[in-house]
Order: sequence, then C-alpha cells, then structure tokens
Amino acid sequence: MSKSLVVLGLGYAGHAAARAALAAGFAVAATRRAPRPGEAPAGITLLPFAEAGPAIAAATHLLVTAGPEAEGDPVLATHRQALQAAARLCWVGYISTTGIYGDHGGAWVDEATPPTPQQERTRRRLRAEQAWAAALAGTGAALDIFRAAGIYGPGRSMFDDLRAGSGRRVDKPDHLFSRIHRDDIAAAVVAAALNPPAPGGPPRVLHLADDEPASGAAVTEEAARLLGVPPPPLVPFAEAFAAMSPMGRSFWAENRRVASAKTKAALGLAWRHPTYREGLRAILAEEACQGGADPA
Repeated sequence: MSKSLVVLGLGYAGHAAARAALAAGFAVAATRRAPRPGEAPAGITLLPFAEAGPAIAAATHLLVTAGPEAEGDPVLATHRQALQAAARLCWVGYISTTGIYGDHGGAWVDEATPPTPQQERTRRRLRAEQAWAAALAGTGAALDIFRAAGIYGPGRSMFDDLRAGSGRRVDKPDHLFSRIHRDDIAAAVVAAALNPPAPGGPPRVLHLADDEPASGAAVTEEAARLLGVPPPPLVPFAEAFAAMSPMGRSFWAENRRVASAKTKAALGLAWRHPTYREGLRAILAEEACQGGADPA
C-alpha cells in the first residue's frame, strides 16, 4: 500500500518531519493557515488548513503539530468528518509537550509517569491528547503521542540569541531543562510511522528528549565557546526572574528531567544529537554548508 502523510501544521518541527517523511518514501502534503508560495519544500503539497479535508480522508498517516486552542484541538474541530471518512488511515502522530508532567522538583519522568499539568496551556495539551485517543477509539488507526521537550535547531538556538546580543546566562545550576534537536524529532516521527503500535490499544507515549538535561547556562556557555565569543555575564536568578515575561517565568516554575530510553528502544533508534553539544555543533556545520550566519 502506498503511504501518504498529511502534516497538519507546517511549522518548525512539522517542516523537518515532512522532509524526512518524503525522503522515506511517503507522499506528503502539509497545511498552513494561510500558505505562501514557495513555503513548502520541493515535492510537498501545501494546502490551506481549512481545505485539507479531502487530503485527510485519503491519507494513510497523519501528523498533528497544530497546538490546541481554548475550545479544543483545531484539527478535530474542523476536520472530524474527514477523519471519520479516512478508510485507509492507519497511524496518527500527535505532537504534545513534556510540560504536561508539571513540576517534579528536578526528578526524572519517563513515558509511564502520570501527567499532572499545572498550567492552562499544558492542561489544554492533555485534553487534546485525550480527545485524539477518543476520536480514534474503535478505528483501525494507531495513535502515537509524542511529548516533546524544548525544541531547538537551525534558526532556533542560543547562537541566534548570542549573535543578537540577547543571550542570557542565568545562575541557577540545579534547574535543568530537557531539550530535543528538530532533526531528532523528524527521525522519531518517521520511525514511529513505519513501526506503529497495534491499532485498537491505548495510545503509545513517546518522549522527544535527548540524553542529557542541562542548565540553560551550560548551553549558553557551550554556544559561546563554539562561536569564539565570551559568554554573557552570569545573572542571579532573582534578578533574571524579575525581568522575565509571564511565559518565561512559567518555564522556570517547573523543574524535571525527561527520560527517553523506552522511546528509543521502541523505535529502534539513537538520537543523532544525544546532547546539546552535538546539536550545537551540527547547527554550525549546517550553517557553514548553507552559507548561513557567520559561525564566528
């Protein structure tokens, strides 16, 4: 059977996943709310989100990256009828967040940890996960829920902040963040789509988080070292916190380390960028190959 994937939300991670799926032999379409010419990679059909119903109904695989809104998941709200008509659909991947685990005081969470979301945006994510599980119950489609840590990669890394003069180094060494390189998300999505769980069972929870949670200061220091520039001065946490936006403060309100060993075993893969060090070096290498930002 030919494989056709619709990526519902051609954002940062969706773009990489669409390219990886195309390379793996999928016919790929992707949606944007208001697509612009040339926005999709070559070989990928770009559709307005509101007009994606026929593509969804014909798809074998769906990847949902669009975030939930106050009233619920936008794909289910707009395209439930097309989803019900998708006779060939065998797999859905939903990109969620590790934020649904809330604060664990720096302890590890794994794929079996019960969600305890403590903020409205993460409660919305959990409700969206549950809505997708309910929508696919009794169908022939399997559901993978990808809970992603902080996403970084080309164009979205500490290099950009340092070059713009906005990089900060906050002094809170016991507060660790998990993260994942964009291209590791893409690799995991393709591996899961090609090796789905059995349909009819509960959703499979997969973690998109690399092997070494680290403080933001450590990542900033490594990025500065690779650029050959001095790191920003160390700022006391209380001072930095006072200057943060409400969104920024919400990230520092929770401290957890995210394990992904079960995910890697289930998918039969190892992260291409197992820590931020490999990930940062890969970003500079890609910039050099593409003639992007001056790495120095």
